[in-house]
Amino acid sequence: MDKKLPISVVVITRNVQFNIKDCLESVKWADEIVIVDNGSTDKTLDYARVYTDAIYPDTWDLEGSIRNRGYARAKNEWVLTLDPDERVSKKLKEQITEFLEQGTDCDAFSVAMKSIFAGHYWIRYGGWYPASRIKIFKKSKFRYEDAEIHPRAFLDGKEGRLSGDIVHYCYSSMSNVVDKMNVQSVLEGKKWYRDKRKMNFKIAMIRAFSRFFKMFIQKRGYKDGVIGFMMAWQWAAYQILSYVNYWHQKERHSNLAAHKMAGDKFRTEWGKSEWE
Repeated sequence: MDKKLPISVVVITRNVQFNIKDCLESVKWADEIVIVDNGSTDKTLDYARVYTDAIYPDTWDLEGSIRNRGYARAKNEWVLTLDPDERVSKKLKEQITEFLEQGTDCDAFSVAMKSIFAGHYWIRYGGWYPASRIKIFKKSKFRYEDAEIHPRAFLDGKEGRLSGDIVHYCYSSMSNVVDKMNVQSVLEGKKWYRDKRKMNFKIAMIRAFSRFFKMFIQKRGYKDGVIGFMMAWQWAAYQILSYVNYWHQKERHSNLAAHKMAGDKFRTEWGKSEWE
């Protein structure tokens, strides 16, 4: 049996029975796998238990927060964070083995994300590759901001880069693209409202056209054909949908505040007429 490597793999799950086995199989060489589960009702946890007993229920409140809580549960200082639709390549595993055995002066490593559409098409252009992210880090040196979605990463130390890929099965179909965009744009709108961002329809439209032009033209997304077009389109549409959800948040809170003021005024006037 191969020697287990002293690194904790942390995966957040929710009803991912069709992805979780391949994800965990790709990191079975780690000496700890931590599952943070957000209420799965399918066979996700049955499959996960084949690889680990470290399974913790949690509630997705803010993406950054639930990720940080998961990392805090890791027993090792080094953490590899994965999503259920991600797989560690053989080359990356070899590079992880090397720095764990030989040591490193880095506190985190960014890794190239090899995004796969519909199970087979590698999206090479439009900024989709390498699109490196910090995926391996010392847990005492790294955290995410407490944000609803797409949280910023904060590293207190030196960042290195590994050339091995994480294979990311990002979308199974175009309907999956739309489904994810709908869910994520709601969270993005809430984040914009919470951050008190100055947004309006004009800014949203400018950002939408800018995102499309950058991905499809400047970063040559057109070389991925219709898939490249759809990936650029979805990032443009994401800006508009996020703004719509931001606007909805503002309107809802404005109406609630107005109703509260009206109620307070009514109670004050009612109280005066009752006792005067």
